[in-house]
Amino acid sequence: MKHYNPTKPIAMTLKHSCILLLFSFVILACKNPDPNKQIDEGKIENNIYVSQEVGWRMEIPEGWDIVTLEETNASNEVGFDVIEDMVDGEIDLSEFKNLLSFKKNQFNLFSSSSERFIETYENEWEENNIALKELISDAYTGQGIKSTSTDITTETIDGIKFSVYEFSIYGPDNNIILNQLAYSALINGYDFAANINYNNEDDKNEMLNAFKNSTFKKPKSKG
Repeated sequence: MKHYNPTKPIAMTLKHSCILLLFSFVILACKNPDPNKQIDEGKIENNIYVSQEVGWRMEIPEGWDIVTLEETNASNEVGFDVIEDMVDGEIDLSEFKNLLSFKKNQFNLFSSSSERFIETYENEWEENNIALKELISDAYTGQGIKSTSTDITTETIDGIKFSVYEFSIYGPDNNIILNQLAYSALINGYDFAANINYNNEDDKNEMLNAFKNSTFKKPKSKG
């Protein structure tokens, strides 16, 4: 199996564990959880999430449930176990934070995370993002799961330029059972990721429209 060893891939790896194998997401019973206890950073008030670190504000769609940290950590552990043997060195999770996550069910889910990332050379973040996409693809292959992915494109939301790509996951009958749309950007010194997992267009569009209506606090210009 291929091993990955770019400059900073390991500290960033777990941000994509919510993409890896999320179709086997563990549903844990939890009635009416306090939403502000289900995130590592930020605040939820009146159905609006705000991250002070990233400078991100997003309204949660009506009728969707906040994902508990217990669920998120269970899903993260699945992804962690898969990628653990695929990278060289130790995985540093000290800067990783779970941000807003909400779901309609185990197949239709929005999740987000942030991780401190300071570039040591130009385009370091872009190189890591490409390496991570390859890592995810190889992880699926290593698990015997058929997947296809799009090329990385760019999209601008409220002035922030995001790298965007999508995975499609296939079942035994060769039909698509899950799509995974990944947005990522380097914002205010944080590697920010938002992932939309869906199996129907209505739920996809509801999550995507909510995310595209996000606002971001722009960093102050120097000088």
